[in-house]
Amino acid sequence: MQNDIDEILMSCQEELDKACNHQKNEYLVIRAGRANPHILDKIYIDYYGVPTPLNQMASISVPEARILAISVWDATQIKNVVKAIAASDIGITPNDDGKIIRLIFPMLTEERRREIVKNVKKISEDTKVAIRGARRDAMDMLKDLQKEGAISEDELASAEKEVQKLIDIYGDKIEDACKAKEKEIMEV
Repeated sequence: MQNDIDEILMSCQEELDKACNHQKNEYLVIRAGRANPHILDKIYIDYYGVPTPLNQMASISVPEARILAISVWDATQIKNVVKAIAASDIGITPNDDGKIIRLIFPMLTEERRREIVKNVKKISEDTKVAIRGARRDAMDMLKDLQKEGAISEDELASAEKEVQKLIDIYGDKIEDACKAKEKEIMEV
């Protein structure tokens, strides 16, 4: 019966890891006034009929703190890349000189920083909702085991405490990631 409990705990931990990784990935694409190549991760270019991620058809570098330089390997695709970046929701107009595309990140205003922080907090809250869902699922599975007679009430109580420990640990991770991103955004 301990195997069943261990399986439920492992399943719960996997869900918690997924939620935290999702939060981390969402934070990577939020721009904080500095050039961050990950902001381009969700941009796809129609490359001869195949949607291709930008980072698979160009090298992306950060020559200065607020500039991204994109060097497209196939020069015939520069116009398509510029169009895709302009059509994306990153809010930066690409400049191209025929060889290199530059994205110049403007300094963020205090008001814009506060808007971004609200978005960061919303992502954090969504992640917390996901971990509460994982806790609910694990608790339901444990209660089902107890109803089936596979585990005793004491084992159920002990397993529920283990689940809660996991939730507390991951809740702290989520909160720490949120505070770190908020600090990064609010730095001038």
